[in-house]
Amino acid sequence: MSKSKHYLILFLALGFSSFLLGQRANNRSKSELGILAGGIYYIGDLNPESHFKNTELTYGAIYRYNPHSRTAFRSSFMYGIVKASDTDANNDFQRNRNLSFESEIFEFSAGFEFNYLPYKTGHDRHRFSPYLFAEIGVFHMNPKTEFNGELIALQDLGTEGQGSGLSSRNFYPKVQFNIPIGLGIKASLSKNICFNLEYVLRKTFTDYLDDVSSYRYPNREELTASSGPLVAELSNRSLDGSSFGQRGNPSTKDWYFSLMAGLSIRLGKPDRCFHH
Repeated sequence: MSKSKHYLILFLALGFSSFLLGQRANNRSKSELGILAGGIYYIGDLNPESHFKNTELTYGAIYRYNPHSRTAFRSSFMYGIVKASDTDANNDFQRNRNLSFESEIFEFSAGFEFNYLPYKTGHDRHRFSPYLFAEIGVFHMNPKTEFNGELIALQDLGTEGQGSGLSSRNFYPKVQFNIPIGLGIKASLSKNICFNLEYVLRKTFTDYLDDVSSYRYPNREELTASSGPLVAELSNRSLDGSSFGQRGNPSTKDWYFSLMAGLSIRLGKPDRCFHH
């Protein structure tokens, strides 16, 4: 089993353990479980600045443990697809580069949430609050591109010469860490149900969410000889056929963002105490 898969299993185990500990430590409804749905999009080499462009459906689940009216520990799971295409760009450089990708994202994260106002689901007065949160996450990606009518996974092909004598870089891992940071609002709809809306940005530590990073194209003939004609074709799809243009920007990392709404239900019996 690869090291990245060990990390993924570790994060899932820690998240599940925190859920069980929260339930055991408190049976007075400090815990809540919910569902989320909304949109997800990406910012990177193929979409450097247009927020909400190519937004796709995303959904997930969230668990909160609320020890105080101002604080919560949270963990969440999210699934979505991020994508971009140079054909949608409004500049000649990108349209000529002619690259595209899409990738499924499976993400698990856990962290800390702070309420600006005292809040408790079902409380008569403290029924609403804006909030901020920060988490540490792990996600699985698998960038693909459409070629001759089918989607082709790119990571193990080495489109920038990975795994050959043309590059010093190794194949990038499909499992990566990230830092989700978000803001939102929450409101109590009943004694046991909470509505929330949150916007989340995710700092990643990879430039390969889109399979594009290196500044220059590898030599087409040498890449064909070492990795095959398909890899060479997917590496450089520029309309003018030039090998001297810019492929990516290695000085920046990729990001992805989500805007999601959710409903959560309080678990256990009502808590008679309210802690400011």
